Amino acid sequence: MKRLLIGALVGGVIIFICQSLSWTILDLHRPANQYTPNQDKIMAFLNEQITQDGSFLLPTLPVGANEDMIKKYMMEAEGKPWAILAYHKKMDFSMGMNIVRVIIVNILMVGLLCWILLRIPTLKFSTVFLATLFTGFIVFLNAPYTNHIWYETFDLTAYFIDALVGWGLTGLWLGWWLGKKTAKAAS
Repeated sequence: MKRLLIGALVGGVIIFICQSLSWTILDLHRPANQYTPNQDKIMAFLNEQITQDGSFLLPTLPVGANEDMIKKYMMEAEGKPWAILAYHKKMDFSMGMNIVRVIIVNILMVGLLCWILLRIPTLKFSTVFLATLFTGFIVFLNAPYTNHIWYETFDLTAYFIDALVGWGLTGLWLGWWLGKKTAKAAS
């Protein structure tokens, strides 16, 4: 249990540090948060038009659209501009709880991986490292890449770097930590 908890805690913090650097100092996610000089006009218009927080696909159909409405929508929308909008009535820069939640999620992810890895009778550094790296690749494919397939919402480079570096460094840690402990237990 100690190996799992320490592995998860340190691994989760490694991923958090990599994510933090990626979004702040390295600014790798800038293409997903582009500036427009028209932002004040756009926000004023949105504030008049949208009454609640939410995510919106523009254009789209109302709930319950029938087959004729769907066909008409598809013909009229094809080849025209579209947007995905996440709208919030109030900006909130207090990040304390968000940081705590992200760290907990990262520790949980690495903990689940450690639980699986610790079921392998003789762990080798290379097995742990590759399994962790592959887990990062699965995370990348499942969320950022799949969303990109459907919505073309952002440049994937930063997300791929996040997965490769964050999970790769975590794999180095877990390979050393779990492999070392397994080798001692076997002797």
